[in-house]
Amino acid sequence: ATEIPFRLNQNQALLTFEDEEVAQRLTKMGKHCVKLDNRTANVTVKPFELDMGFQFELHVAVSGNKISVSEIPELPIPKDWMRDKLELHFYKTEQAAGGGEIKNVTYNKGSGTAVITFLKPGASSKFVGCTKYPFCAEGRCFNLCVSPHFDFHLRKFQPYCRVSKRTILLKGIPEVEEDEETVQDMIEIHFQKPSNGGGEIEEIKYTSRGAAYVCFEE
Repeated sequence: ATEIPFRLNQNQALLTFEDEEVAQRLTKMGKHCVKLDNRTANVTVKPFELDMGFQFELHVAVSGNKISVSEIPELPIPKDWMRDKLELHFYKTEQAAGGGEIKNVTYNKGSGTAVITFLKPGASSKFVGCTKYPFCAEGRCFNLCVSPHFDFHLRKFQPYCRVSKRTILLKGIPEVEEDEETVQDMIEIHFQKPSNGGGEIEEIKYTSRGAAYVCFEE
């Protein structure tokens, strides 16, 4: 499970109920008068919302007309020349085992990698199982590493705001002389009573000083 942190600010509380209907009812009521020892506090109930997230589908497929090439040697020749040599090398049928005409070569000199795009669909299948490939340039021979190229597509990408159905955020709790645990107990007693619109509480966290981070599992 993924843990999602939430910052609980000073004089705030989080209450998670066993029944989501209780949380929804308290949220609709909005304002609540809570008895804190010898005084009554007007507090506000807000829906509990985590930070905005994103959801999407990631589709991965092996390309039918591209291959990835790595371990390309760094030679004292211009970048364009190396790109041309790669194109000629993989175009030749006797070397490329039928690679055929090339549409594009994307070469990265810094990382020693390239992506070869063939014009004919399915041409990349000629290189299946061929991990090392001989390559000669500048009077020397090298072994290039050839691997399938993967195409990644994001679909149904959309932002969303995660709202907990069973948790409420309590704001406006005044500073009192009692210690944090005592105040938390008084809050819990109030919101457990059905006469106040409450119900059974599963978890509660109140902070009176500074801020606290609470983690939720998704």
